Amino acid sequence: MDKRFPGPFQPQRPHRRVLPVVLVALIVVGSFVRLFGTGRWLVPQRTQSIPHRAAALLAKCRHLNTTPGPPPDFYTRNISDRFQPGTKSVLITNATIWTGNDRGNEVVTGDVLLDGGIIRGVGTVDVSGYEDGQLVIYDAHGAWVSPGIVDMHSHIGVGSAPRLVGSSDTNSHAASIQPWLRSIDGLNTHDLAYELVVAGGVTTSLVLPGSAGGIGGQAFTIKLRPTTENTPTSMLLEPPHDLNGSTTMHMKIPPRWRQMKHACGENPSIIYHGTRMDTMWSFRQAYEKARLIKQNQDDYCEAALAGKWEGLGAFPEELQWEALVDVLRGRVKVHNHCYEAVDLDNMIRLTHEFKFPIAAFHHAHETYLVPDLLKKAYGHPPAVAMFASLNRYKREAYRGSEFAPAILASHGIDVVMKSDHAVLNSQYLLHEAQQAHHYGLPDNLALASVTSTPARITGMDHRIGYVKTGFDADIVVWDSHPLALGASPKQVWIDGIAQLENPHAAPKPKSQSAPQTPDYTKEAALAVMYRGEPPLEPLVSTKETVVFANVSEVYLRSRGSVKQAMSVKANGAVVVRGGEIVCIGTATACRTRELLSSGDVRVQDLGGGALVPGLTHFGTIMGLGHIQSEETTMDGAVPDVMPSIAGGAGGIVHAKDGLLFGSRHALVSYHYGVTSAIASPQTDGGLVSGLTVAFSTGASHKLERGAVIADATALHVVVSMGSTQMSVSTQLAALRNLLLGGGEGELGRQFRRVAQGELVLVVDVHNADAMASLIELKTEIVGATSAAIRMTFSGGTEAHLLAKEIAASGVGVIVHPVRPYPSVWEMKRMRVVLPGPPLSADTNIGVLLAHNVTVGVGNGALWSVRNTRWDVAWAALEVQDMSKTDALALGSVNVEQLLGVEEEMGDLVATQGGTLLDFEAKVVGIVSARRGVVDLL
Repeated sequence: MDKRFPGPFQPQRPHRRVLPVVLVALIVVGSFVRLFGTGRWLVPQRTQSIPHRAAALLAKCRHLNTTPGPPPDFYTRNISDRFQPGTKSVLITNATIWTGNDRGNEVVTGDVLLDGGIIRGVGTVDVSGYEDGQLVIYDAHGAWVSPGIVDMHSHIGVGSAPRLVGSSDTNSHAASIQPWLRSIDGLNTHDLAYELVVAGGVTTSLVLPGSAGGIGGQAFTIKLRPTTENTPTSMLLEPPHDLNGSTTMHMKIPPRWRQMKHACGENPSIIYHGTRMDTMWSFRQAYEKARLIKQNQDDYCEAALAGKWEGLGAFPEELQWEALVDVLRGRVKVHNHCYEAVDLDNMIRLTHEFKFPIAAFHHAHETYLVPDLLKKAYGHPPAVAMFASLNRYKREAYRGSEFAPAILASHGIDVVMKSDHAVLNSQYLLHEAQQAHHYGLPDNLALASVTSTPARITGMDHRIGYVKTGFDADIVVWDSHPLALGASPKQVWIDGIAQLENPHAAPKPKSQSAPQTPDYTKEAALAVMYRGEPPLEPLVSTKETVVFANVSEVYLRSRGSVKQAMSVKANGAVVVRGGEIVCIGTATACRTRELLSSGDVRVQDLGGGALVPGLTHFGTIMGLGHIQSEETTMDGAVPDVMPSIAGGAGGIVHAKDGLLFGSRHALVSYHYGVTSAIASPQTDGGLVSGLTVAFSTGASHKLERGAVIADATALHVVVSMGSTQMSVSTQLAALRNLLLGGGEGELGRQFRRVAQGELVLVVDVHNADAMASLIELKTEIVGATSAAIRMTFSGGTEAHLLAKEIAASGVGVIVHPVRPYPSVWEMKRMRVVLPGPPLSADTNIGVLLAHNVTVGVGNGALWSVRNTRWDVAWAALEVQDMSKTDALALGSVNVEQLLGVEEEMGDLVATQGGTLLDFEAKVVGIVSARRGVVDLL
């Protein structure tokens, strides 16, 4: 009896057989705890509630920080995940292959085999296993072959062409921080740009949300070929395994890279009426929210992996923020719209505060001024995705430089050339690389900047961006070296499928070597020294005698045309005194030795270069503004209703009154051969713009000798379906009334001058229907009044449809843009708009010239006036048998004639290494008889 328990209630001793059962139970419980714990034998003090999805949660926890990438067996694939059944294998033979390997320095001669949507062989290829009819043979005849072009900054499909009220899904204005938005949710499969862009050799695009907010949302990579499914999803390249979340149920393979758009600076500040301080605080708020979620997840997983399930509850996550949490886990490529040093510095500090890398700064116009700052970014230096020459369109871009890609590359920063489609039509993304190369970016890096480098920056370089066995069969065969001006695809394959049904070749020289780049070392150094505002005034402006030595060609104006004045193989010379040529010939004939011995002579060696007429620009606000997006730097727009003090309904504006000299746009254009411009007042949706003025782009002020070339030679009006003031039929009715003498005051007087043939009527018009109505109107007015109306169409995208009628009516056309794009509805008719090779054999300019229409080349974008020389040269390459004299006339005397400017004392442009139209030439001087000087640049 146990004396501690008196009475009849004695405790029973356990039976010896019960002990083994208890021990077994403890072992089972301990094994269960060990199974879901950290590996230690734990004996719980109380029962825990184990989630029924514990295994899945533990797997998720173990993979939270797995680095994205291809599965280990990716290169064992025999068929692409994007393979379209029925696609035949293709053998491209006799190719010169730029593979992208060895930092873009490897070139292989041989074949490329495409099979199953994959590249199956490069160089020497064994095709003995293929039977007759199984293999399509494409003979490249030695042409260059490259990987498909990768556009790392595009809004194709979300900012669709043509632009309509309901067609833009680029930006949301709901909030500044929205990492939950996705470009795939707005991707339009009917965008007219797809066909054009593929015809430029672009096979892959990263479709980004816009930059209206600090975080615009998630970006998606697409292949540009049309799919049989015809859905946005079928265009995607390696989307997250679970498209609607960051979690993957494929725990045995790594996750896929995600992409996200950030933006800082002017865009989010302006749109959300804040400042840079507001934007940066919104970033910090968002990242702090994501950091806390990430910390909660990490704490949850630490407990779960230790078997401590009690009280854990559900896995902590929020659908809105999961993508930003993934940024902090290093699973998202962040693409940051960011221009100025202040913004770059802000973002780099943010990366260190929250410990995440930035894949690339986009636009990034001031990065070349702060390369060491980029190297301080968290994780690694961001790449820089930029334009070649699109600068000064707003304050943030004002210090941009054409030498930025070369400068950044010299500091070891990855450079990507991008389109920001449709800011630039990405059909011509390769031209950005060509320009970057011209201004000093090495050829291997220039080609890599639109192929292998963007593929690597987006995490896709395991399958695109190279011509390598096992990679996607995205291949382009070019008609000339890819860095040669105007290089065009002969064929494009995406996923092994040929994209060009009946490709047309341009009638141009087939250059098979990269152009030699001029030496811009001094100019690049000055751009850095002056923080993006180098002095653009001439280094020497002199009335003294200047001898241009080693001149190969000279072209001069002659009664409204351009004529060749000299062509020699060696020792050509041109002597200029007081801005006027006094001798053209050999060095002996011009007695240059005697001139040099006399002193008071400057010599400029052109090294086989040339003197040609300076180019004349029309089509933008050149001369009427400095920064287009800054109202305080502009002359401004003509109001639709003229103030009574300016004449009321009978008033008219003279562009001469608003001339602004010394703008960076004008001076840069002067440096690149555009020595004069013709400006018209800008209308804000109204009909009558005003009277034009011709001026020198190199002049410092209006009263300087030769600054104003001609005043009021043309009256400019706008006829457009996009008018916010009146219908097209109303616009024509108003013109009819004015031309028949119905106008009042100064307006009526100037229209009477038009009717009498004293002024050219310049009509800004793109649509063929509107042009047909204008031709009828001209005929009607001439028939009623016997007037001698001179009419010029400016724009003229669809002019070739009426080439015969335009020629018969005596109307001329200033074409711009030279390479058409269906940005608005009245340029929409893609089957009749001639984009040129490889989609059409003819071009708008070619058809008009074939009908003897007088044609000039204009430009509708202020930043690209400097590139008029390339526009003219490119247009000439695509027209059969166009002479150099006719090509030069397109950009000079023809423009002046069409706008009523009679100029026989036009400037001459001196170039080293070729003529102004040669991609290898550099402008080194301007001879101005009008101003009586020679400017050495």
